[in-house]
Amino acid sequence: MSGLFANDSEQIDRRTSRSICDAVGERLQQSLRPEPKLTSHLEHLLDELRKRDRDGDRRN
Repeated sequence: MSGLFANDSEQIDRRTSRSICDAVGERLQQSLRPEPKLTSHLEHLLDELRKRDRDGDRRN
C-alpha cells in the first residue's frame, strides 16, 4: 500500500477532499434512492398481508 502515497505532490488539501466526498455522496444518494412505486407483485403481497391481518383481527 505504500505506492498510494509515493508521490507527495499529488496530495490534495482538506477543502478539496471534502468537496469531492460531498459530491460523491450526493451522487450516491441520487442513484441509490429507492423507487417511489412498488412493483405490482410487491403491491399484491402487501395487499394479501393487510387482508390476513384484518381477517386475524376479526377472529380475536
